[in-house]
Amino acid sequence: MPKEPSRAQQLLGTLAPKMVELTDEVLFGGVWTREGLSPRDRSLITVAVLAATYRPDQLNSHLRLALANGLTEEELVEALTHLAFYAGWPSGMGALTQLKAIVQNDTK
Repeated sequence: MPKEPSRAQQLLGTLAPKMVELTDEVLFGGVWTREGLSPRDRSLITVAVLAATYRPDQLNSHLRLALANGLTEEELVEALTHLAFYAGWPSGMGALTQLKAIVQNDTK
């Protein structure tokens, strides 16, 4: 059975094979699997940074990954609400709007 393409492969195809390799092997194959932090904790940190730096394209997939890694909708709402006071209201509101869309679409 053929292996399903990674998210990086889906996004970039053959356009940037080195970026796909670095994403799959170094970032998700090395950085995300290091000891010291759980995938859940790494997801919380990543979501916070992506929301704070207003990276909505990356945030979308990482919100989904955070839910898959065990963060609850309520925990993400609390984290993003807290973040709004430190990173700016638009960043918090934008991230919460994305989370709402994901949760609503996934429960339909």
